Amino acid sequence: MAAAPRIAYLGPAGTNTEVAALKAYPQSDLQSCATIFAVARAVQSGEAALGVVPVENSLQGTITDTVDVLIRGDGLAIRGEIVLDIEHCLMVKPGDPRSEVEVIYSHPQSLGQCRRYLETNFAAARTEAALSNAEAVAIAMKTPRSAAIGPARAAEIYGAQILERGIQDSRVNKTRFVVLGREGAAATGRDKTSIAIAVAHDRPGTLVSVLHEFADRAINMTKIESRPSGEELGVYIFLIDIEGHRDDPMLAQALAAVKEQASFFKVFGSYPVFVE
Repeated sequence: MAAAPRIAYLGPAGTNTEVAALKAYPQSDLQSCATIFAVARAVQSGEAALGVVPVENSLQGTITDTVDVLIRGDGLAIRGEIVLDIEHCLMVKPGDPRSEVEVIYSHPQSLGQCRRYLETNFAAARTEAALSNAEAVAIAMKTPRSAAIGPARAAEIYGAQILERGIQDSRVNKTRFVVLGREGAAATGRDKTSIAIAVAHDRPGTLVSVLHEFADRAINMTKIESRPSGEELGVYIFLIDIEGHRDDPMLAQALAAVKEQASFFKVFGSYPVFVE
């Protein structure tokens, strides 16, 4: 029997990234990594067949470390995506009363996603940032008069008692994860392509000209956003998601035309659109 593929993920165990990896690869050998960069290195080196990292949250936006890995990393391609409904739970050490909570630990993004709940129900408690929700739960289990916010999976692992589920401020709270590999994915007929580009910023119309390459071919863009290039103030890289696979003839034409006009151009990958 062939060994289960090793899947690196942003850990530790009990994070939403682990939940996403288990959802997509239930029979795999999961390898926890401390950072998104460590996940990328595991894939690049061949230590792991694939890597799962968060790339975007519907409330907090883009995960910059993942985007930086994709922009600057070599030998990586997006092979898939996973979309996870995020349910934040308030948890304590078993038997600890809710009324005595003085500090609440969680990842900064999770604290931001539960801000109204915390202001309404724990106005007197202070919040403390942790490297991950799983670490927050582990800390809370050892700290008197404390609580943590995290996924139910973390409560299972660390033996926490869930006081309340679904405490996020928005019921439409989703995180999108990408699956990283060393090679791209084959076309399926229902695909998405992610690219990054930069265009000349010292003359008008350069971005519009690039976008016309897609519009003129009736190719739909599902996302466009900018982030600083990190090289010069006012210079931005544009992140674009497009319907279709890079091998589709019309999209291949558009990408070639865009590359001709861009000062920086990179295809992150073409991959199947996530379907629940």
